[in-house]
Amino acid sequence: MSDNRQQIVEFLGNFGAKIIGFGAVPEDLDRTEIEDSFPRAVVFGFRLSAGVLRTIEDRPTLLYKHHYKTVNWILDQTAFHLARFIEDRGKRSLAIPASQTVDWEEQKGHVSHKVLGAAAGLGHIGRSGLLVHPSYGARVRYATVLTDLEFNVDDRSERTCGTCRKCIEACPAGAISEDGVDLQSCLDKLKEFAKIRGIGQYICGVCVKVCNGRD
Repeated sequence: MSDNRQQIVEFLGNFGAKIIGFGAVPEDLDRTEIEDSFPRAVVFGFRLSAGVLRTIEDRPTLLYKHHYKTVNWILDQTAFHLARFIEDRGKRSLAIPASQTVDWEEQKGHVSHKVLGAAAGLGHIGRSGLLVHPSYGARVRYATVLTDLEFNVDDRSERTCGTCRKCIEACPAGAISEDGVDLQSCLDKLKEFAKIRGIGQYICGVCVKVCNGRD
């Protein structure tokens, strides 16, 4: 099983992926369009550009939109190749898109990358509702490959946000509090941002920018 992990790490390394977690799929994981049962998940991510994030103040920029789409494309391509790599070894796999919304009001995808990433030891779910990596904070985007390939799984992180309140202070919608995220307030602000000329999609980036994982 350790050989399988090492082979996946080396394979993903060929695509530039260094943030990699191996986890067990929680039994209560919400799924959409997924009938097969997969016991394990490989979750991997790419760091967002610090230079691009610096262009954000209180709303998304066109540079951030393009970067966001580019990183999602890279994640999807890498997940496609990893799924093929696993299937070539006679095991089942399913690549989950990095950013495919299937429930617009709840802003949910086929499965939650952040839930699976937390289960795979890549970080904790922060006050912002995002996966907070211990070194890079929320400045990472993720994709997931579900599989029945056998490997040892990573331990869940015990970290928390501690005393950090950056996302609460920065949120342009006032949607983040000690109790978590008001999804409706967040969605309303995303709809507002989507109307900015050239943006045209539900993105923000403010809480991502301020959460660097070092505080």
